[in-house]
Amino acid sequence: MLKEIIELFKQDVWKNNTILVQILGLCPTLAVTTTAVTALGLALTTTIVLAISNVTISLCRRIIIPEVRIPSYILIISTLVAVIEILMQTFMFTVYESMGIFISLIVTNCIIISHAESYAMKHNPFMSLLDALFVGLGYTTILIIVGSIREAIGFGTVFHGLNKLFGEYFADKYLSVLPSDKTLIFAILPPGAFITIGLIIAVRNAISRS
Repeated sequence: MLKEIIELFKQDVWKNNTILVQILGLCPTLAVTTTAVTALGLALTTTIVLAISNVTISLCRRIIIPEVRIPSYILIISTLVAVIEILMQTFMFTVYESMGIFISLIVTNCIIISHAESYAMKHNPFMSLLDALFVGLGYTTILIIVGSIREAIGFGTVFHGLNKLFGEYFADKYLSVLPSDKTLIFAILPPGAFITIGLIIAVRNAISRS
């Protein structure tokens, strides 16, 4: 069991990372990673949906008819997203506004649907939960790296606005890395996201081959 868990961790976080290897979920990744905080918000939301949906689908895998399995996944995932969207509108409205339509689009996120099909339907709830958490860890790590790089170059800060997620105590808990007159607006535009992710993929591939 331990070996299986360790191998699953390696696969989900590094060897088969959803962003760097599978190139899934790029649309929200490119759009929402303008800052580290919005990247973290999207990553946590996606991970929560992935974890609950994986466990739910695993529990129901013996009663889901193969012919309607995809609509079943979407029904489960859309219900979870609707609940989370309402909670975010109530308690984290600023983050909700900054993430915009991409919260609703989690319903069709290839990462969640692919793991429902490839893993949750074939494994028990415990392993399905671990799969979701490991995938979420890999996804969150990359989104935070991309968001931090883009925010640092584009705004001169890292994790500015953390209070939007975790309360007013974190209002001044951020890093200033560049003066405002030294920032580069290109970094927070879509081409900046493509270049940042491309460079991270190149570094990951170089490390894997070494």
